[in-house]
Amino acid sequence: MRTTVVTTDHAPTRSGIAWKMTLIVIPLITLGLLLWLRQMEVNALRQRTVSSYGTVPLFQFTNQNGQPFGSAQLVGKIWIGDFIYTTCPGPCPMISSRMSELQKPLEKTDVHLVSFTVDPEKDTPEVLRSYAERLQADAGRWDFLTGPKSAIYKLSHDDFKLAVSDGSDAQGIPVHSTRMVLVDRHSRIRGYYDALEPDVMTKLLADTNHLLREQPR
Repeated sequence: MRTTVVTTDHAPTRSGIAWKMTLIVIPLITLGLLLWLRQMEVNALRQRTVSSYGTVPLFQFTNQNGQPFGSAQLVGKIWIGDFIYTTCPGPCPMISSRMSELQKPLEKTDVHLVSFTVDPEKDTPEVLRSYAERLQADAGRWDFLTGPKSAIYKLSHDDFKLAVSDGSDAQGIPVHSTRMVLVDRHSRIRGYYDALEPDVMTKLLADTNHLLREQPR
């Protein structure tokens, strides 16, 4: 008796191969497109001009180490400032976190970070030093300043054009702007950046790097 053996062709069909290739190619194309769009955004930010919003006047306060610190220590430097206070129940942790994030990408530059407290009566140098330690702040690159409330509020409201309230209203707590301020080597304000916006770091770093190229050491 003769036995007939039937073999089955398991070779993939053309349609199957095409479908698998499609599953591989589409994600690659999508990734490439996203990277291209991201690069276009970065290039656009690099090429845009950085405006000027006036000049920061001379000031001097006390830093977290109890040492005088102000315009004299910032002469010829690009710096980024913000206004916070250590017991803030609102946006301050986010603002300070954003400032902390700037340390790594700017570590090889001379860009300085400055945080002014809007609650100087409670935020003594010792309190600010503890706050700085929690943020792992580089002591040589990031200063936390306290001083006379009237002088700090004048600097915020009159000179930086930022909203500020001492908490004497119905809320009972200090109210301040969530914007960070970029200042160039000639003490000119070059940009405002809301720390609560999701793309703030991209914009701020792009403008800071623009100034570093425009005003090399």
